[in-house]
Amino acid sequence: MHARRIPAVVAALSLLCAGAVVAAPTPVEVASGIPHEALFAVDFDGATGYAVGAGGEILASTDGGATWTREETPTRLSMLGVSVRGDRAIAVGQMGAVLVRGGDGRWTEVQSGTEERLFGVDVNGDGVALAVGAFGALLRSTDGGRTWASSAPAWPGTFKDTAGRLGDFFEPSMYAVQLADDGRAWVVGELGLALRSEDGGVSWTVGHAGESSVDGVDPTLFGLDMRADGVGFAVGQEGYILKTTDDGASWTAIERPTHANLLDVSATGDGTVLATGMRDMLLSTDHGNNWERVRGADIATGWYSGVAHAQDRSAPLAVGNAARILRVEM
Repeated sequence: MHARRIPAVVAALSLLCAGAVVAAPTPVEVASGIPHEALFAVDFDGATGYAVGAGGEILASTDGGATWTREETPTRLSMLGVSVRGDRAIAVGQMGAVLVRGGDGRWTEVQSGTEERLFGVDVNGDGVALAVGAFGALLRSTDGGRTWASSAPAWPGTFKDTAGRLGDFFEPSMYAVQLADDGRAWVVGELGLALRSEDGGVSWTVGHAGESSVDGVDPTLFGLDMRADGVGFAVGQEGYILKTTDDGASWTAIERPTHANLLDVSATGDGTVLATGMRDMLLSTDHGNNWERVRGADIATGWYSGVAHAQDRSAPLAVGNAARILRVEM
């Protein structure tokens, strides 16, 4: 195992407000790789976290993201999603690849039953897991990710198709999933799709679905975060942001604070929401009502596709290009 390089802290940013100095959100680079490397997703349970990326790379942290080490993996396929809960960890990626981390600290490849690219995964405390991916792939496991079966709903009629673009066999790609211990689950994906389940992903209802029209198709959603109080956010193409206040039963689009593609989002109960994506990163401290741009590091020229809070959820960490990991200090 090799320690990751820990570069110098990015200089703090500040702004003047009503004659006083008010601290702005500050991105601090805690780890980085070389230009051709990339990290696509990150997840934490307390102080334990994993970040996954290109070429099968998996990084681990046991101190809330302050330091990272590289773990040995059995594949060179890119890992695109990761989830950790207690001593369980699952990573998913290209060609339907699924890796499960056992109690011995080793990652083992298991059969997912699909060759479609898998973009997201989540596992709860009971060992129930859901994974989502391309062309309607929605998989369910009840043994911590060791075996999988399809749990996709019937897709016909999900979307309005006034332009006749989708066809009778359209199966939307899905990019993010979240699963609670009580069996509530949420999925977001293509054409503004937002699904909800109350039985651990056995059955699904549609909370939001876009349409295909002569003007084009509605934006895709790439990232999702639901709070325990039923408030949640989903982000996607061209700055598209949806918000729910009823546990995902319905969603409302909020005014777009950017036209950049947003790839992930993380929200806390105190009203802090961080959305990250292509050459932009946005912070709200009032439950998504107002947003400010996070400046610094390489945010304006790079991309960050995964974000998560660790430990006390006070400082989110974002992962992205060149295997960089940023901690956003408030």
